Amino acid sequence: MYKRPTYHTLLSRLQEQRRFIQVLAGPRQTGKTTITRQIMDTIVIPAHYVSADEPLLKDTTWIEQQWQTARLKLAGSKMEKGVLILDEIQKIPHWSETVKRLWDHDSNETLSLHVILLGSSPLLVGQGLSESLAGRFELLPVMHWSFYEMKEAFGVTIDEYIFYGGYPGSAPLIQDPLRWRRYIMDSLVETTISRDILLMTRVDKPALLRRLFELGCLYSGQMLSYQKILGQLHDAGNTTTLAHYLELLGGAGLLSGLPKYAGQHFRKRASSPKLLCMNSALMAALEGKDMQEVMDNPTLWGRFVETAIGAHLANSVKGTDIDLYYWAGKNLEVDYVLVKNDRIVAIEVKSHRKKTALPGMAEFSRQFHVEKKLLVGGDGMDIEVFLKLPVSELFE
Repeated sequence: MYKRPTYHTLLSRLQEQRRFIQVLAGPRQTGKTTITRQIMDTIVIPAHYVSADEPLLKDTTWIEQQWQTARLKLAGSKMEKGVLILDEIQKIPHWSETVKRLWDHDSNETLSLHVILLGSSPLLVGQGLSESLAGRFELLPVMHWSFYEMKEAFGVTIDEYIFYGGYPGSAPLIQDPLRWRRYIMDSLVETTISRDILLMTRVDKPALLRRLFELGCLYSGQMLSYQKILGQLHDAGNTTTLAHYLELLGGAGLLSGLPKYAGQHFRKRASSPKLLCMNSALMAALEGKDMQEVMDNPTLWGRFVETAIGAHLANSVKGTDIDLYYWAGKNLEVDYVLVKNDRIVAIEVKSHRKKTALPGMAEFSRQFHVEKKLLVGGDGMDIEVFLKLPVSELFE
């Protein structure tokens, strides 16, 4: 069975002497639970796995009970360390305060119980970590699968990855487009929206949030002002509500709103977002066309290519010191801008080999000091080669 890089990182952490709470946070169906199951099959120390993602409501007493079970397993084994794995931790109200109290108690008693927390709502998990567990945890983002991983595990081609995206559970279904589309919409999109967003967060206009997601998929890779988005949605909401819902969708790994790079933080926050599906499978499922239909439409296929590149970058920068933006000005645009400690890498995406000028890149370079300019696709860097590159290597 294929093992993601996070598996190897987590295994090495468990083999260290220093204790940290390891937190695996990321969208549904990206392999968090599978990683911990693989860990349990590998290690020889006592481990206890439980999930809060069940119909019966859980509370902090449940956490204490599971923690005590792990302690007893460790005591009965006569071994020096044990592991407790709590899945879907964000489903339990006030979980972070209880975890902090139990963790600190074990630290005072020099009990070497390693704790792994899993969460499919990174936004909610992050809130709990920042409120109560400062200095006690290490966050390991588990994002959508890259092209390299999908190719290694399932043998997908570059075109299949651009269209079908990076959901490992959907890979066996791509030969049956209707079944594949139902899996994406029912098992992933609806479950994420209803259980990870609407059930866990106050949303006054759930219909607006759903329509925003649909609109974002249809306009993925394009810049829209909040006012234009509201106009498309035919809703009387305000831009603050819209920005909040976009943040919730981004936190769930569905739809991101990339900010505009302007060299000034306050302008980045106030800019119109560039809508971007975090996985091109979402765009394909909403589009409703089969792969060949999309490939036969150069404009639509170009949007898929740009979305796949953008999703790769957006997922890759999670947990790093690299930020992702777009740039636009004077009716010109640069598709993606990577920034690391004021170092700038500008990226243009082309899906065909027709030679075209890049006036947006020229104007952006005139306004800002650009360290590296990249053209991906067309007569530039091969898309498959680019998608195999770690994003950090773009600054080397």
